[in-house]
Amino acid sequence: MLFQFHSLILAENRGKGHMKIISYNVNGIRAAITKGFLEWLQAEAPDVICLQEIKATIDQIPLLEFESIGYKYHYWFSAQKKGYSGVAVLCKQEPKHIEYGTGIEHMDFEGRNLRVDFDNISVMSLYLPSGTNDDRLSYKFKYMDDFQNYVNKLTQTIPNLIICGDYNICHEAIDIHNPQQNANTSGFLPEERAWLDAFMKNGFIDSFRHFNKEPHHYSWWSYRANARNNNKGWRIDYNLVSNSLKDALQSARILPEVKHSDHCPIEVVLKL
Repeated sequence: MLFQFHSLILAENRGKGHMKIISYNVNGIRAAITKGFLEWLQAEAPDVICLQEIKATIDQIPLLEFESIGYKYHYWFSAQKKGYSGVAVLCKQEPKHIEYGTGIEHMDFEGRNLRVDFDNISVMSLYLPSGTNDDRLSYKFKYMDDFQNYVNKLTQTIPNLIICGDYNICHEAIDIHNPQQNANTSGFLPEERAWLDAFMKNGFIDSFRHFNKEPHHYSWWSYRANARNNNKGWRIDYNLVSNSLKDALQSARILPEVKHSDHCPIEVVLKL
């Protein structure tokens, strides 16, 4: 009931011409649904929601349930490996174009990029690899470099782009609860942080930091040591907005009270 009331207030405040976009690493869409994800989504009612780590193929997802709560237009890009990775974008309004993947094979077989294009804005769901071991860390850096080149070309024809998702990188010390202890941990390595910093400076706004400069705001918590209750987290999820949309930015927030995953949703609202 609280979610429904909050959603009604936000919808009233947004008004006509505003677009509310949420990004959410659900850490398994089927598991999230058992924890009340559909009820929350219906109440929150974003115009577009980008999902990461869906960990399911389309035949395993209750598509009609999404349609019944207003998401008639839903697009899913699963990894070839069962129960792994995968992204999705769900929309209230029909996009004019849907782009599955990047066209770069090593990036696409794990289902990490999906973009929807509207008349004046494009929204991408991104799940950037984590560097859980040496092999994956090397792959993460390759992915990061190739993704930067891909976006450089993409923005030549699609300047109004929002890249929503799990970047698996904390940008600055303010974005992690224990920066000194994690200085040599993937997700907070100097090279990763430098890449993300350069990526943002190459044409994107960190929408949350545009509005909020305060510490202790995180989007992911380990399941260990009661980390979430103690707010010992990392901010690794971002809604990065093209510089061209700066004047359209209305608000951005993190929703740590929403608990269907080890991540929480992040939101940006634009006036278009």
